[in-house]
Amino acid sequence: MRFEGTERYVATDDLQMAVNAAITLQRPLLVKGEPGTGKTMLAEEIAAALNKPILRWHIKSTTKAQQGLYEYDAVSRLRDSQLGNESVHDIGNYIKKGMLWQAFEADEPVVLLIDEIDKADIEFPNDLLVELDKMEFSVYETGERIQTRHRPIVIITSNNEKELPDAFLRRCFFHYIQFPDKDTMEEIVRVHYPDIQKRLVEEAMEVFFQLREVNGLKKKPSTSELIDWLKLLMADNIPADVLQDRDSTKAIPPLYGALLKNEQDVHMLERLAFMARREAR
Repeated sequence: MRFEGTERYVATDDLQMAVNAAITLQRPLLVKGEPGTGKTMLAEEIAAALNKPILRWHIKSTTKAQQGLYEYDAVSRLRDSQLGNESVHDIGNYIKKGMLWQAFEADEPVVLLIDEIDKADIEFPNDLLVELDKMEFSVYETGERIQTRHRPIVIITSNNEKELPDAFLRRCFFHYIQFPDKDTMEEIVRVHYPDIQKRLVEEAMEVFFQLREVNGLKKKPSTSELIDWLKLLMADNIPADVLQDRDSTKAIPPLYGALLKNEQDVHMLERLAFMARREAR
């Protein structure tokens, strides 16, 4: 099994190498990078390229590691016992399989996405050390030992909101997705919009990368935001000339809401425009 990207996903050589190394080593691939650089989409495209099913476990701040294994619904069992329900005699009726359990018992290797692991508390990664390393766990309520039939391809994403424990990092193959350069970004745009005007792409990319270079931006626009912005430019039939001839005293680009995501950055660009107007007098 080798990953070489797909028609919908531009994978750089180093990213392809990281994916294939993780598959060869049979270790989870820990992917970091700026939000919007395609970390989650990577797992989906690996599954598509290798023709494998994908299981998605999206992590929240309240998510516990145990939920990835299984959950025991003791409340429902107590209620059924009070109602005289016959199902109460089989404890298995009250155990809900988590994503890891489903991946372990699948009939073929699957791609398991553990998305945004850094959202959970600091103990979350440590609580999964043995399960991800040995690919097995025990069900306390039934005494079962669940072992993987086919080792899944595990993709773990992180936005670096929290530091991950060293013991967890040791068990992963790590890759940081660098922000695309202009050539790679243009290739990504062509994948999404093959019929887009070349000049519009060139002018939009010029504005986009200039915006990313503005010092002090709280949230720099990302790849996904550029894709959204281009979609709006095409939908509104905004010509490339509008971007090329943009007045420096009007620092905010058209349809800026697709690129800028907080009022501090909008106000900063407005101040820059005001200063440019003063200097132009």
